[in-house]
Amino acid sequence: MPDNFHFAYPLVIMLLPLPVLVYWLLPAIKNRSSALRFPYFNRATVVADQKPKKASYVKKRSVLAWLVMYSIWCLLLLALASPELVGKPEKKIKTSRNFLIAADISFSMANTDWAIDGKQTTRWAAVKDIMKDFVKERKSDRLGLLFFATNAYVQAPFTSDLNTVSVMLDEADVGMAGQMTNIGKAIVKGMDMFQRDTIPNKVMLILTDGVDSGMEILPLDAANLAKKDSTVIYTIGIGDPTSRDSDLDERTLQDIAEMTDGKYFRAKDTEALQNIYKELDTLEPIEYEEESYTPKTLLYYIPLGLALALSALAIAINFIILIIKRFKST
Repeated sequence: MPDNFHFAYPLVIMLLPLPVLVYWLLPAIKNRSSALRFPYFNRATVVADQKPKKASYVKKRSVLAWLVMYSIWCLLLLALASPELVGKPEKKIKTSRNFLIAADISFSMANTDWAIDGKQTTRWAAVKDIMKDFVKERKSDRLGLLFFATNAYVQAPFTSDLNTVSVMLDEADVGMAGQMTNIGKAIVKGMDMFQRDTIPNKVMLILTDGVDSGMEILPLDAANLAKKDSTVIYTIGIGDPTSRDSDLDERTLQDIAEMTDGKYFRAKDTEALQNIYKELDTLEPIEYEEESYTPKTLLYYIPLGLALALSALAIAINFIILIIKRFKST
């Protein structure tokens, strides 16, 4: 017997002697037989040399029949005790918060001033390459993807399926949301996603390499709305603000992060971006549920199946014996 074998309800086994107690304590069922009354009955029995039978009798069963019935009873009790194989306890991942990644995919993200493994590549390709590793590590968060430029749109709603988020991230490309950069619209769109969900802990990560050019919603006004809704915003500025090709507005990104109790980071290259993601892991650590669950394999169907098979076999044998007796009597 394996060490992980257990009965869920072991006290059921105490019912094993119940049939014996019933046999001892309850009176037997008496079957009535046909009888004929007539005068001189006793004399007739003497003349016929026959012993008179009683008007009722108790049907007797063979030892084999008792053994079969008691075996079926034992198997049914074993099934009711619910035998099972209990596995080792496993830790269950808890969904602790909604983590929204809002990435800028305006035309400036197509600049080839970044490098991966010594090869020149676009800013967006480098961001995607590093962001995939970050996504894989957020196992306790429900991640969402939002891309923005002139407009903002949802690429992936909040989900715990991180593989799907990685695929949706890989499918996005520069220019899909327009040419300009509208940070305020991205924040408001993210707030709308948070309001549609029930998890209270909300974190937003904004990556952009440009200055806000939106006229409808100012970034700081949108950040104020996020603050009122208890949303933490981390901002990452892509590129070197001292470069001639950069129009990064670090001041606005710093103010957004400060207003919402977040933090601003500057990513000049892939190595700096990797370090930023590591720091984010410390600021927003992955949380696991304290409770664990134990996998169980139920085995009740084995004794139950044996009991049904033995019952069917006993009924079939009794039926065959009855047919044979009737055939001989004719």
